[in-house]
Amino acid sequence: MEILAISKDEPLKKKVSNPARILVLGFLFLIIIGAILLSLPYATVDGKGATFLDALFTATSAVCVTGLVVVDTGTYYSVFGQVVILFLIELGGLGFMTFATLFAIILGKRITLKERILLQEALNQLTLEGIVRLVKLVLQIAFVIQIIGALVLTLHWLKEFTFGKAAYFGIFHAVSAFNNAGFDLFGGFDSLTAYTGDIVVNLVILVLVILGGLGFVVISEVQIKRGRKLSLHSQIALISTVVLILLGLVIVFILEYNNPHTLSSMSLFDKGIASLFQAVTPRTAGFNTLPINSLTETTILFMMIYMFIGANPGSTGGGIKTTTFVSLLTAIFANLRGKKEYTLLERTLPRETVEKAITITFSGLLLIIIITGMLTLTEEAGMINLLFETVSAFGTVGLSLGVTPSLSSLGKLAIMFTMYTGRIGTLTLAFALAQRNVSTTHIKYPEEKILIG
Repeated sequence: MEILAISKDEPLKKKVSNPARILVLGFLFLIIIGAILLSLPYATVDGKGATFLDALFTATSAVCVTGLVVVDTGTYYSVFGQVVILFLIELGGLGFMTFATLFAIILGKRITLKERILLQEALNQLTLEGIVRLVKLVLQIAFVIQIIGALVLTLHWLKEFTFGKAAYFGIFHAVSAFNNAGFDLFGGFDSLTAYTGDIVVNLVILVLVILGGLGFVVISEVQIKRGRKLSLHSQIALISTVVLILLGLVIVFILEYNNPHTLSSMSLFDKGIASLFQAVTPRTAGFNTLPINSLTETTILFMMIYMFIGANPGSTGGGIKTTTFVSLLTAIFANLRGKKEYTLLERTLPRETVEKAITITFSGLLLIIIITGMLTLTEEAGMINLLFETVSAFGTVGLSLGVTPSLSSLGKLAIMFTMYTGRIGTLTLAFALAQRNVSTTHIKYPEEKILIG
């Protein structure tokens, strides 16, 4: 029996635990365990093991489903190391609390109130109602989608690999794509550039990325309601996803059409597929079929905007999230029209929702500015390259202009912190570090206007 009435009771949440702090420490624990495993001698091809800093960077990137790497995953790490990365991606993408609940269910343990509150925080839900049922559905959906994706990729890659390698590559890249991680095993930091015109690889990876970035709540609601009217959240998530993909397709196609280093020499069909791929992946996936270094500066700027926006809430993706971006646009248009209410799709957004969107966006921009500024002091690369790398880390995307492998120790730590913050969220980290005062004050200070603009 689910608990209904306590989901918005902040004092009760505080008494039970600090959900944000537990999630922050949980992800940190996963990263440390992963770093220890990746620093073992048999985790690398040369048998020496990665340095702890490089192992920590890789583990952070995997748990935060980012894909930025300081060493090449396919050639540097052994099969053991790659499997560790694979498990870190799955645990980081779906959430450690989701798997903890799975094991509890398998063992027949009762899910306690504390665990339900943690799940609510981890899955970014507004209520405790049906939270365990949602976790079961999330796991079912995630595993079915990844298995289907892995099978299709395996069958396709049988043409060029042995069965064992094709199956291994199929599983790894299906998990990496669905969790929007962007890790690949093809070597040379080339990602999927060898498959620019491969329709099967492109479509399978794209479908996995889009489904992983939609959000489990949206997928489950679509499955349950089957044609009935969806919630405002799901409508915004679906509409914004379609609009961003189509807009991105057109922008990349136009900007890169005559670029001799990217689309110029391709057929019209291949140009369309490559443009579609690069329109989808900047919103947290991290794969690329076009060489990022060869893109025009305008395309790179466009990709940074997409990386900052990110995927939908409650998904495997990062960024400020599409609903945050839409909430901001709604508030801007309402103010320009002189409206006091924020209306969208015949619904009114609560003022606290818009205020939260503003806070998330501003804190994200502030973090990016600070980290980029720090990197300009410690790294030799140009400012645009460093900004791109920082935005990619914050959005847990993984696309790179080649800066990451040459980062200094301080630079690696800065990007690690950015990936970590981008995955758990700036507000979650702030709530974990600070004691929130949930008591209501009855003091009201006099109102006074200030000049704006």
